[in-house]
Amino acid sequence: MRNVWHELSGLLLPVACAGCGRPRTELCAVCGAALLGGPARRVRPSPGPPGLPAVYAAAPYENAVRAVLLAHKERGALGLAGPLGRALAGCVRAGTGQLDGAGPLLLVPVPSARSATAARGHDPVRRIAVTAARELRRAGRPALVLPVLRQRRAVADQSGLGARQRRANLAGALELTAAGERLLRRGLVRHDRVILVDDLLTTGSTLAEAARAVGDGRGADREPSVRGRCRAAVVAASPSAFEINRN
Repeated sequence: MRNVWHELSGLLLPVACAGCGRPRTELCAVCGAALLGGPARRVRPSPGPPGLPAVYAAAPYENAVRAVLLAHKERGALGLAGPLGRALAGCVRAGTGQLDGAGPLLLVPVPSARSATAARGHDPVRRIAVTAARELRRAGRPALVLPVLRQRRAVADQSGLGARQRRANLAGALELTAAGERLLRRGLVRHDRVILVDDLLTTGSTLAEAARAVGDGRGADREPSVRGRCRAAVVAASPSAFEINRN
């Protein structure tokens, strides 16, 4: 019901730009350019956590971009999934440009806690991932959303935690679903086609944990490491992660 209300309210109530408040548009041209106006870039936090895959982001997490992400995530501005998904699709393309055409790209959303999803009334990362996959297919790049990660235990609120505290908080927190384990153990999924997706990168701890969980899916006979072969894409990253870009 909450999703239905969000959809209806977007039709009935006055609309203002989520980035700057300009009236009669959900995302104005200026704020849209902040999100979509530049090429996706490789980003790295410093210090980067062990196991962090190559990550591409569309824009720094600041000003209008920050406001747009928060409006979609916390205030249910579901129409913003369109531009956010297009931004994420650009990051996926940037991170997979050298891959051959064997099979679709597999977008694996980083899961939110069930309590957070229930409180928000939607799963923002999965919604953006679905939009990004649709955008990629429209451009001729086969892509599917593969929700094969889940939380195996509760974690503390990450806000206010430093990089080391976040790593400890998330260590071992994610696991593959039964379907994900079957896919990986049977060799039906090439890890170089797995793209971990999230809305935001700060310290990188969440994506490193997701990469570990995906790697653990090969079981006792798995290859020595798959962490370097999966990739990651996010809509935005901390400005400092752009500043130390090491392409």
